[in-house]
Amino acid sequence: MGRRSLVTRWAPVLPALSEHYTVYAMDRRGRGTSGDAPDHAIEREHEDVAAVVTSTGAPTLLFGHSYGGVCALGALLLTSHVQRLVVYEPYTPLVPASEPSSTTLRFEAMVADGDPERLVVTFLREVLLMGEREVAAMRAQPSWAGRVASAHTIPREMRAAEHHHFDPARFREVTIPIGMLVGGESVAFLKEATARLHAALPTSKVVVLPGQQHAAMNTAPALFVGELRALLDG
Repeated sequence: MGRRSLVTRWAPVLPALSEHYTVYAMDRRGRGTSGDAPDHAIEREHEDVAAVVTSTGAPTLLFGHSYGGVCALGALLLTSHVQRLVVYEPYTPLVPASEPSSTTLRFEAMVADGDPERLVVTFLREVLLMGEREVAAMRAQPSWAGRVASAHTIPREMRAAEHHHFDPARFREVTIPIGMLVGGESVAFLKEATARLHAALPTSKVVVLPGQQHAAMNTAPALFVGELRALLDG
């Protein structure tokens, strides 16, 4: 995960994590200070994560949230430096879509409309079904402006996630411990995706964050850090 300042998605939990780990907070493509490319592909993001992990030169504890969790899973197949992996509600579809969903197309139109904040809020409310408490907690973070600035990445990542095929056979040789965090109040499709991944990965363990949804690092940072550390430290 380069850590340039606490004005980041992970500001609520970085200080607590940094007491115990050397933390690399990675800005994915099109976000923060990272560059971008005209053509997006999830495979390139797998490679990005693997490159950062390998660059540490040591066994590494890897954590990925949401789409970042999907990228972290893909990175496992590209580097031998991951010692343990924890993912928080990565989405992999039961059946990869042949066409983008109507929601993705609508969000692409919203990018063209030039109202990125409306896109972010609509995504949180309509796709993740976040309540007002969760949305307000995210709005209150210094990272909100950066989230709005990267709103254009939402529909392209939705396209990639909808089309992504998770093949359990490719993970048969993965033997490292894999932890999975899931909110007790999270939307059903994320719970179902977590259950599918757990069934497909024999070294995995699921931990439920009671009363939480997709953003426990904002709404319950102490709970989040405690459960994440328990999984990372084994």
